[in-house]
Amino acid sequence: MGSQSVNQFTSPESKKKFTRLLLNDIQSLDYMLKEGMIESGIQRIGAEQELCLMDENFHPATNNIEVLKAINDPHFVPEIAKFNIEANLDPFEFTGDCFDLIEDQLRNLLNKAFQVTESLNTKILMTGILPTLRKEHLEFEYMTPNPRYEALNEVMKRQKGSDFELNIMAVDELITTHPNILFEACNTSFQVHMQIEPDDFTAMYNWAQMIAGPVMAVAANSPILLGRRLWKETRIALFQQSVDTRPVNIKREQQPRVTFGKEWASGTACDIFRDNISRFNMLFATDEKENSLEVLESGGIPQLEALKMHNSTVYKWNRACYGVGGGKPHLRIENRYIPSGPTVIDEMSNAAFWLGIMNAMPDEYRDIAELVPFEDCRYNFYNAARNGLDSQFKWFDKTVSAQKLIRLKLLPLAREGLNKAGVNPVKSDQLLGVIEKRVSNNKNGAKWITQNFTVLLEKSTAQEASRSITEVMYHNQLNSRPVHKWRNLDPKKIDHMKHFKSVRDIMERELYIAKEDDLIDLVVSMMDWKNIRSIPVENSKNELVGLITVRDILHYHTKPKDSRPELVSEIMNTEFVSIPDSTSTEEAVSLLAKTRACCLLVTHDKELSGIVTESDIVQVANMTQAFKK
Repeated sequence: MGSQSVNQFTSPESKKKFTRLLLNDIQSLDYMLKEGMIESGIQRIGAEQELCLMDENFHPATNNIEVLKAINDPHFVPEIAKFNIEANLDPFEFTGDCFDLIEDQLRNLLNKAFQVTESLNTKILMTGILPTLRKEHLEFEYMTPNPRYEALNEVMKRQKGSDFELNIMAVDELITTHPNILFEACNTSFQVHMQIEPDDFTAMYNWAQMIAGPVMAVAANSPILLGRRLWKETRIALFQQSVDTRPVNIKREQQPRVTFGKEWASGTACDIFRDNISRFNMLFATDEKENSLEVLESGGIPQLEALKMHNSTVYKWNRACYGVGGGKPHLRIENRYIPSGPTVIDEMSNAAFWLGIMNAMPDEYRDIAELVPFEDCRYNFYNAARNGLDSQFKWFDKTVSAQKLIRLKLLPLAREGLNKAGVNPVKSDQLLGVIEKRVSNNKNGAKWITQNFTVLLEKSTAQEASRSITEVMYHNQLNSRPVHKWRNLDPKKIDHMKHFKSVRDIMERELYIAKEDDLIDLVVSMMDWKNIRSIPVENSKNELVGLITVRDILHYHTKPKDSRPELVSEIMNTEFVSIPDSTSTEEAVSLLAKTRACCLLVTHDKELSGIVTESDIVQVANMTQAFKK
């Protein structure tokens, strides 16, 4: 969605006009390819850096427009959510000191942003998914006020015809629905672009598909979402499901708009764009009215705005792109699956690893469709997303571990490719050395985050652990050490990191619930089995209607057996104490003392989301010795 000028189709005629422009663009691209007009003989690379904004407590900050205004640099642009921004780097020729030039520009842009955000009480983090994101940060009010994002949300909601659904399972599970596309905003990437020779495009595109699994395995950095430990690169499942516009009642098979693909590419680059147009309906028009055929006839170079607009709404993990730079048209592949972070040096190493392997594609693999079933390639990609460096890959009729494949096959290829491009060998050794160390230590960003998040969960909650892991990631990032050098947290020394500032940081989320028509004997048994002193009560619509406590059970047992009620609804308390999940821990302590309640029921949007008991407060006090504001 790079274009700022987007329009929804307001009439059948507006769609017809855009369709004609789109078909003209395809015809024009086909003509330019046949006539040798697409730039060749030079190779450029570039990148897009997506960033998360945080407040002083490491929770999402929602001031991206204010931040961008203060930075005042055209390299920076907004993203769909108020807690994200993006820095677009300049393209550089793929040779010599290109990685030094990219890294220097990236660090300079980040330093410029850091200086601005410090004065705005805002922090910046490079990470695939910000661990402190909560579902409340994904309401419509957190969307960047921009017509193109609002249009994208409206069109995709209309296409879907129902709420968007998420179902991601791993160590933990996330099953939920959402009324808008803002779950997509949880994804933060380091997108790498590589200019490709026109005649090599299809072969190189298929090679990019083939190596996607192992490259993602070593780069994975997004294992936590909403306090759940999910895939090692959760962005893959999250992005696909968060903007999946396929109606739930559709009978035919359809590919989602976010897709790895289901078959090898064939033909020319133009055929890849034709396939996208054939499979995915048009969502938007642009204000641009360029007739690309007329531009060609007059001796000009068309921008192919209609084609680029449609292409921007088809989210292939390896995306074919057309562009014009310096008056010359070119083709490139955009790698969209590499996550942001954990550090600049890690990102540069990921980019060098991918670009090197790409540039060293063996000649015998030019017709890879004849050698490997696409199902193996697709399997590798999603296996890597789930398991990262612990993956087993299908590689040319053999099964091999991710670590062995990367160490013995792909790292030598990457070195060969960088050397072939004429990249400074000292820089190549530095960047590929980072990849080698990650593999030998079996530690990438996803591994480090998952292991240490689990440590932080001890005697804590997912919400508090998310905040603490984010703080450690932020400070490690400032030190610029690559992730394989990050120290693991000491379980004996982590209590001082815990803050427990609000009830959402200490409340119990996995609750034992009674229904109002349950037998009292069942509730008594549950309280005995699970050693709990209170159980919330819901009706058949899952609405909170009451509370059963030990006191209620004791009172129940004082009555003669022949006159005791049988159902929960007959003894439950309907005057219970409830608080929103934004309540501070200090307020909760005061409320417990004032009301002498045994627990507080925590709600969000009038729905039960947790419970805070006296023992929770005592445990927090024991660990921290104080409640911090």
